[in-house]
Amino acid sequence: MAIDFSQLKDADLDLENIANWPPAAKLLTGIFIAVLVLLGGYWFVIKDQVNTLERITEEEGTLKEQYQTKYRIAANIELFRQQMVEAEELFASQLKSLPDKHETAGLLDDITFVGTTSNLSFTKLNWQPEIAREIYVELPIDIEVVGNYHDFGEFVSKVAGLPRIVTLHNFQIKKLENGMLDFHLQAKTYRYQERANAAGGAK
Repeated sequence: MAIDFSQLKDADLDLENIANWPPAAKLLTGIFIAVLVLLGGYWFVIKDQVNTLERITEEEGTLKEQYQTKYRIAANIELFRQQMVEAEELFASQLKSLPDKHETAGLLDDITFVGTTSNLSFTKLNWQPEIAREIYVELPIDIEVVGNYHDFGEFVSKVAGLPRIVTLHNFQIKKLENGMLDFHLQAKTYRYQERANAAGGAK
């Protein structure tokens, strides 16, 4: 059946008399209503479902990744347990290298000893204020010694060999009139925060 769209020019398109509209007008009106229904259905029904589907798809991907991670852990649980034991043993060993509160005073004696046995003369050796970090306390020591490069190198080597962890920072070197060198630096040792809290509670 052919549709004559020329009938629309003179047609009386009265909404109360749709039954007598020309076929072309009925067709265009039907198409318009169908488009409105499709758009309305998408906007009010399908759009939310599409968003829900996208969210569920993303969650599915995340759950798959979590499952794969947990599966790898479960498949290697014995290895993980062994590594955990080794990590705990290493951590405990490292903690032993951090001085307790009652050991920090003796650390100055250790530094003085390695300095004098390295032929250095101390002009300054003082504790600085403690610096609390998240899991440990930083204990800085201000050091100033006089000697030559060789003696100072020996001193640094001996400090590194101390049984307690001591790090050296902020080196400053100044040549003196007598040809010797003035070495100014900061040494830092550390105390585990948990130990610091325990010591504080024991007071």
